[in-house]
Parts: sequence; C-alpha cells; structure tokens
Amino acid sequence: MPSLDARLEAVLGLVHAHSHADIGSDHASLPIELIHRGQIVRGVIVELNSGPLLLARQNVRRAGLQDRIDVRAGDGFSPLAPGEVQSASLSGMGAQTMLGILDRAGETLPPALILQPNDSPRRVRVWALAHGYHLSAERLAEGHWTYPVLRLEQRGGPDPAYAGLPLDAALRYGPHLLGSGDPLARRQVWADIVRLSKVAAPGRPAEGDLAVAQAALSWLNR
Repeated sequence: MPSLDARLEAVLGLVHAHSHADIGSDHASLPIELIHRGQIVRGVIVELNSGPLLLARQNVRRAGLQDRIDVRAGDGFSPLAPGEVQSASLSGMGAQTMLGILDRAGETLPPALILQPNDSPRRVRVWALAHGYHLSAERLAEGHWTYPVLRLEQRGGPDPAYAGLPLDAALRYGPHLLGSGDPLARRQVWADIVRLSKVAAPGRPAEGDLAVAQAALSWLNR
C-alpha cells in the first residue's frame, strides 16, 4: 500500500474510535492504516461506484484485514445501522456533496465526524452549528491546495470554540486555527487580503469578504 499523503495523514490524526466508517474510501488506504496504527479496532468502508468498491476490497484482502474491515456497496451512510460506528470520515469531495450525504444520513450519523472538504469549509462549520456538532479540532494540510480537516463531535449547547472570536472570521478560517495562530491559516488570510483588495468596492461581495479577512488578520496580530 502507498503511504498516506499529507491530507490523509491529517484526517488520520483526528480519528480515534473503536469502530469507524470511511465513506467514499476509494483505495482503502485510510482505514487500513488506521488499523495498522491501532487507532481503530474495526472499520467499515462504503463505496458507491463499482471500480473503487472493487479496489477497496482488493486492498483490504491484500492487507489481510477482511476480518477487521467490512467493505460495503452503497450511498453514503445507507449501508450502516444506527449506532454501528462511533465515528466516520468523508474526505476528498466538495462541501455541497459532503453536506448532502450528511443530511441524508438521519439516525445513522455517528457522534463524531472527521471531514475534509475540498472547498468551502465555512459551509461545513455552519452545518455543524445548526446540527448540534461542536468543532473539537481542525488542521490544515498542504497539497495541490491547502486542505482543511475538521473533527466534529455531537454535544449540547453553544460551541465553545467560537467564544470571543469574530464569528464570520472564525467560520471562514476556523476558530481553532485562528486561536492557535496556525501559520498556514495566517498565510491563507493574507493571500485573501491581497486578492480581495484588488477587486473590493462598495456594495460588491468582495467588500464583505475583505472585511472578514481583515478581521481575521487583526485577531491573529492581536
């Protein structure tokens, strides 16, 4: 099996559960490595398309983990029973696709989610606030672009991660990343300021986006 890239290493670092599902696993590298490193005891892979499904089954068999990883055909969480897994990961897809899968999951949604959207992490953070999930950890990983990786946990009450932060900036760039002064987040904020400063004008959407980026930079420089 090939080694995990920085993106999947970041996802792997936020998984810790007895039973874990990887939705849209493709080559099965992530759940296989989770077993090898002792971060999960049992894994479930869900694949919709026949090609990735066959590849996942082949790789699980080659790893000798048929008794530890179950590979299932299906759409999203539909092959899972409620309460079957404690956490699930979705990675390498657009935020709209990801949120559609989560919205269709119903009672099969586990109490912990590790999500790596390829775009619009703000939409994922807004979804979490609306559905009773707290943002317990987040990371950025470098690759073709900068990938956000979020760990969400089902909890009651307001999410303390956002306390004291400018909300729009925290939703756009991540409350934990802003709070820690993450260098990749700082670079992302500065790149947005440079880009948006060229196109922002009164009444244009870029004006509001620039204000959010400037609020984030002010927080980072406090």
